[in-house]
Amino acid sequence: MAKYVIVFLISVFISSVSQIILKISTRDQHESVLKEYLNPKVVFAYAIFFCSSLLTIYAYKYVPLSMGPVLESSSYIYVTVLGYFCLKEAIGKRKIAGMICILVGIIVSSF
Repeated sequence: MAKYVIVFLISVFISSVSQIILKISTRDQHESVLKEYLNPKVVFAYAIFFCSSLLTIYAYKYVPLSMGPVLESSSYIYVTVLGYFCLKEAIGKRKIAGMICILVGIIVSSF
């Protein structure tokens, strides 16, 4: 089962990367509403999000359903760290405390 938990966490990470790419895309100016939603960044972000969904479905074949939301909460950690490196967002003491709480919750729920 550990292998599928890792697949699940990779899926959550890929989904987080997709969110960051979509956030980066919002910074760009577009000529029309259609080009705003059909530009390469947005299309790529949704494509990898779709792959993430497929991986999640695959992992759910072996990961208990009750563990899914717990593992999914790791996305908050991924998005915060990726936001720091890719978007230069600040990580304050409250965010660090929140990430520690999430991590402890994941660890406690895993046992």
